Amino acid sequence: MFVDETILKVIAGKGGDGCTSFRHEKYIEMGGPDGGNGGKGADIIFKVDKNLSTLVDLRYNKTIKGDKGVNGKGSNRNGANAEDVIIKVPQGTTIYDMDTNLVIADLTEDGEEFVVCHGGRGGRGNRAFATQQEPAPKMSEYGEPGEYRKIKCELKVMADVGLIGMPSVGKSTLLGAISGAKPKIGAYHFTTLSPNLGVVKVKDGRTFTIADLPGLIEGASEGLGLGHKFLRHAMRTRILAHIIDMGSFEGRNPIEDYKMIKNEYEKFSDKLKNKKEIVIANKSDLPDFENNLKEFKKEFPDTEVISISALTHTGLDELMNYLADALDNLPKTNIYDENEFESFIMYKFNDEKPYTITKEDDIWVIKGAEIEKLFKMTKFNEDESALRFARKLKGMGVEEELERLGAKRGDDVAIEDYMFTFKE
Repeated sequence: MFVDETILKVIAGKGGDGCTSFRHEKYIEMGGPDGGNGGKGADIIFKVDKNLSTLVDLRYNKTIKGDKGVNGKGSNRNGANAEDVIIKVPQGTTIYDMDTNLVIADLTEDGEEFVVCHGGRGGRGNRAFATQQEPAPKMSEYGEPGEYRKIKCELKVMADVGLIGMPSVGKSTLLGAISGAKPKIGAYHFTTLSPNLGVVKVKDGRTFTIADLPGLIEGASEGLGLGHKFLRHAMRTRILAHIIDMGSFEGRNPIEDYKMIKNEYEKFSDKLKNKKEIVIANKSDLPDFENNLKEFKKEFPDTEVISISALTHTGLDELMNYLADALDNLPKTNIYDENEFESFIMYKFNDEKPYTITKEDDIWVIKGAEIEKLFKMTKFNEDESALRFARKLKGMGVEEELERLGAKRGDDVAIEDYMFTFKE
């Protein structure tokens, strides 16, 4: 089954908890703190495997979760790190963040890896908090939560040349004739329901990849028929080879077909509009071919046209040499602009507070990634941990901001699902 799009929830592993422990051995006084740190949680890593051609394995695995790091123990024993989760995907897989619709990663090279969600760091044991002023701290941390994302994986087939055109114009026949691919061929529309990929070898030894992409219909740019499925895969190609039934085998008008298909992909994307395009005039073995070709060239005098018959193999050597020469002179380009990547977008400014405070009914609600992470890592059953949490909030200016907004001593303050009382 060919699957080229799927939506997943990915949750990296939580860090292991730090340990609060003191050395207890006979004849050793003041043994001191010996609580170890927790291990790191598992990362969620996507890795390219060139042997894969579909995202079907991910369709049935909607949630991917990493393991928690091992908790620290006494006697200065640190917890082990959790084993990272490796998710294998085909070449040409793009990963989007569903919340921002920005590109997290575009994976195109075999073996390429990207950490989509980072595992949480391990919580520190009480030995890590020991200082000259506080040599025997009675506190430690919970492990940091792992990152969580809802993502979309989208496969855009990697091919040098994309065969485009109306259904039943001979794309699959041509692919089978010039490569080792064995596409399904039939005398009916939409024989090709998923891209077929073949490798073409020219007589002089040069090779390139070519894809037979699903047939287009009018309205494809709005998603009709196989529209977006075709147009998505066309994005990766370096040359659009537009196949026209110049023999009018089904009574079609080659000029109108060409205008319609060109209009659809130009409406879909400026990147497709600007790709190099050639017209392959197919079915030169039919009687109406020459008259149609003459009219076509008159209508589009600046368009490069190569005549072939995929059925009788006429003109195929010329076509393959032309495509190989054109590819030699075309630079490889990225299909995404820099500002489409998440890594390029800056969410924070220097003067922006790392939290927000709002009043809901009679409760002051504090939200912010740093504060929420600190909250989840604090062991409130340990007095020193709770006091450290309060000091951290004060240092971040939370107390001052509450007072500025009008909070009074004794008011309720909420962080996550926990309620505090605002007091000295």
